[in-house]
Formats: sequence, structure tokens, C-alpha cells
Amino acid sequence: MILGGVNIPYERGLLGHSDADVLIHAIMDALLGALALGDIGAHFPDRDPRYQEISSLVLLGQVVDLIEAQGYCVGNIDSVIVAERPKLASFIPQMRLNLARALKTAIENVSVKATTTERLGFEGRGEGIGAQAIVCLEKANG
Repeated sequence: MILGGVNIPYERGLLGHSDADVLIHAIMDALLGALALGDIGAHFPDRDPRYQEISSLVLLGQVVDLIEAQGYCVGNIDSVIVAERPKLASFIPQMRLNLARALKTAIENVSVKATTTERLGFEGRGEGIGAQAIVCLEKANG
């Protein structure tokens, strides 16, 4: 399973056309939404073979290029992964580093948290993992 660009050893994985990194997908959707540029499905359709098994970090880089073309840069990101298992705390520093590099920002501008639902809902039953992200974009200098 890949979350935040980190390969996490776990007996289950996530299904998707790309690498199914739900954290990065949530961040990409938040970035695109902040500038009313649609969603990741519009930019990277799952029917396009170019995106099959592609790293979400690569796609995130393309989204960053789009926001830069609009004259913006990342101010900060706050994100949360919702999963009962696996435990993710030890992987979060590497996730933050991966994201900061792809977002062309300082690691201090990238927050990644993990929480559970106390066994409630599909995440609590182990049927899937959710992620949410909020972004602040800044007008780029120049």
C-alpha cells in the first residue's frame, strides 16, 4: 500500500488505476479545487492507459505545474488519513518530506495526520482508507 508516496508494508492494499495513493489524491483535488480547475478525474482519467499504475507523486507534480501556470504556489497543506489500520505514525515524516518535495515547498508547510473512526464506518471496518486535505495557495511573487 502506498500513502504519501511511502510504500507501507501491510497485508491489504488499495485498488485504483494509478497507485491508488488516497492521501495524494485528496491533496491534488484540494489544489485543483482551490483554483476551480476541476478534479483529478478530469485531468487524469482512469480510462487513459498513460496513468495506469503511475506514481501519484508524478501526478502531483503535474498539478503543481498547473497551479504555477495560474500564478500560484502552495502556502500550506493540512491533511488527514482516516484508517483503523495500519498504524501510520512512523511513516508520516517520510510522507511529509515526499509531499514537500513534490509541492515545491518547505516541509514545515505540510501537515499529515492520521486518525481512526473507532471502528465506525467503512474505514473502521477495514474496508477502505479515506483522506481529506485543505490547502492554502498564495499568489506567486513576480
